[in-house]
Amino acid sequence: MKSKLFEKGFTVVELLIILVLLIGGATLFYTQKSQLDAAQHDERRKIAINAMYYNLEEVYYQKHSAYPPSIDSKVLRAMDPTLFIDPSGIRINDPASTYRYQGSGCSEGQCTGYTLRADLEKEADYIKTNRNK
Repeated sequence: MKSKLFEKGFTVVELLIILVLLIGGATLFYTQKSQLDAAQHDERRKIAINAMYYNLEEVYYQKHSAYPPSIDSKVLRAMDPTLFIDPSGIRINDPASTYRYQGSGCSEGQCTGYTLRADLEKEADYIKTNRNK
């Protein structure tokens, strides 16, 4: 005859089922969190590239009638300096950065064009080029 303690407890099978459900839930949570983090990083990259693009076109080009050979917070002063740092904490144009600026048609410290690029995690690269010729 079984004692009342064993009648109220869980069987090994029930405990295994609960354990499998908890592991499955944790895996689903982690996967979704990773997807959301990647989407947030991509959105942050797009915002930074758009801010650089706006400052290059509406501020720098209007003043100099040309584009700079490289950019940073000293060149684009109207921009928040933190936007030059990618979500990994690396500054623009560092070889490991997901942000890149490349001037084109450069001579004597002035360029006729440029390409701004951000490497995105969930989408194709986000690219902006000069609009003034």
